[in-house]
Amino acid sequence: MLPITGAVAEWSATELDPAAEALVEESRSRQLLPFSRRDRLTTWLIGGTFLAVAAPMALTLDSQRSPSVLTVALLTVAYALTSRVEFEVGSGSAVPTQLFLVPMLFLLPAPAVPLFVAIGYVLGHLPDHVRGQAPAERAVVLLGNSWHAVGPALVFSLAGEPAIALGNWPIFLGALATQFALDLASSTARERLAVGVSPRLLLRPMGWVFAVDALLAPVGLLAAYASARSAVVFLLILPLIGLLTIFARERQVRIDHALELSSAYRGTAFLLGDVVEADDAYTGSHSRDVVELVLAVADEVGLSARERRNAEFAALLHDVGKIRIPGEIINKAGPLTPGEREIVNTHTIEGQVLLERVGGLLGEVGAIVRSCHEHVDGSGYPDGLAGEEIPLIARIVGCCDAFNAMTTDRSYRKGMPVADALEELRRHAGTQFDSRVVATLVSISERA
Repeated sequence: MLPITGAVAEWSATELDPAAEALVEESRSRQLLPFSRRDRLTTWLIGGTFLAVAAPMALTLDSQRSPSVLTVALLTVAYALTSRVEFEVGSGSAVPTQLFLVPMLFLLPAPAVPLFVAIGYVLGHLPDHVRGQAPAERAVVLLGNSWHAVGPALVFSLAGEPAIALGNWPIFLGALATQFALDLASSTARERLAVGVSPRLLLRPMGWVFAVDALLAPVGLLAAYASARSAVVFLLILPLIGLLTIFARERQVRIDHALELSSAYRGTAFLLGDVVEADDAYTGSHSRDVVELVLAVADEVGLSARERRNAEFAALLHDVGKIRIPGEIINKAGPLTPGEREIVNTHTIEGQVLLERVGGLLGEVGAIVRSCHEHVDGSGYPDGLAGEEIPLIARIVGCCDAFNAMTTDRSYRKGMPVADALEELRRHAGTQFDSRVVATLVSISERA
């Protein structure tokens, strides 16, 4: 089982969760690079401990089985072929090797199964190392990936290598449970020690991997049952592996497209930001300053990765509609007349229209941009929304936008001191601004 790093994606055909997106890209690049010192030490430690456990098991635990060399070779090669079928999940992979691990447990000497699994992994990925598509030293990772076979092999050995029978179901479930436990332990240990990923973040992606294994286990059990009567019947699973290979490649292509689409959205957002800055230097630089404040508040209030990305884009583009406002009004040196103010106030609607024309993710951000000048007491514009009717991200952007505007010099006035601006936010908390957002922004500013 390949290790999973970080949190799994809320994945669809068109979009990746931002956290998973970063982890997928990091994982892909990591596989092409030599080990860092910390990663090397961790990998050798986990791989070495696997050998230190698996080798004595194979040598010291008794087995009553004596399969033919052909059966051993075919199962190991089948495992090798299957290990190349990788379904990307978050930043790791679910691999359908359960289809041959189960027959191995029933047909081969159970104490030796972990070593055969490791050999299968190495054989399966040997072409990548020979062709230079992966650093040779990363082959050691495959030993650590074989830890999942130790638990079920030990259970089968201690249970006397049970035959396939309905009455032995507690042994089968125990073997599966120990497989999951050791897989989780080895994966979390490696990711924690190698790159500092919290074990908590691995629970969800590993859940996907365990679900795949649990669903494939009955198919492997059926193959093992048939092979107990005719030695190589398990080879009939190979067409299924071919089908899964096609599905895995299609999934990889879809993830590639999702990454490209996400990159295109980000590029479009920053291009629009540059257009705003070119049209009005103050508005452009102001928007970029607001982004920093918004992201700081977003992190404090615990927005999800998807919400954080939307907050970043909304902060960057909250004034994008001003490119539709006449330049003589936007760049007016003095205060605006009531009529001019009404025209400027339409920029939130213009921003939404512009972003919805782009569509996709930026269309979603457009609805937030529309509400960035609403007030929690309902006195804002353009729709007079109040309280929770205003999207939280819009409340964050509105508060940070006002704070930055108050503390920034304009052609017709100097910016006020930070302390005075914070006091102004407190004064209008619960009326113009969200009280929780104000408290968070004040806390961040006072710590700075």
